[in-house]
Amino acid sequence: MALILMVVAPERFRDEELFDTQAELTQAGHQTVIASTHTGVCPGARGGQVTAELTLDQVHCADYAAVVFVGGGGSKLLFHNIDAWRIAQTMAQQGKVVAAICLAPVILAFAGVLRGRQATVAGTEATTIATHGAHYTGPGVTVDGHFVTANGPKSSRLFGQKIVQLLVTCAAA
Repeated sequence: MALILMVVAPERFRDEELFDTQAELTQAGHQTVIASTHTGVCPGARGGQVTAELTLDQVHCADYAAVVFVGGGGSKLLFHNIDAWRIAQTMAQQGKVVAAICLAPVILAFAGVLRGRQATVAGTEATTIATHGAHYTGPGVTVDGHFVTANGPKSSRLFGQKIVQLLVTCAAA
């Protein structure tokens, strides 16, 4: 099965958006690797924590079939992170699955990969992604080509399921 990169903020990532999405991916037989701005423990917004194995600048996109940018208030720390942008741009150029949930689609918008695409985001940032060329679709989960976006924690399971479906489609192509 596929190796999937999950990018979390160094603090205040939204627990459900990581753990519920990750559960869907691992239940489907995929393996995940956690990356952040530093290695070691990253605390979530709801009391959970995860250990980042890689820093963003250590990520080699060729190693992964997909990237998932996890949201939460801490993801604002990645909005202007050039390594996060590089990962999003490279994965998009390589035709790999690029996914983001909650506030994290803003990272994709700032990286320029959502231009002309249907996408969703936490409602507070709908104008931001639209300003950067995305067509905001409203709450829920949106799939456009090899991009998956979701608006928040309540969509985490479906978000993970849509990524799994897209990985199957991409593998068959």
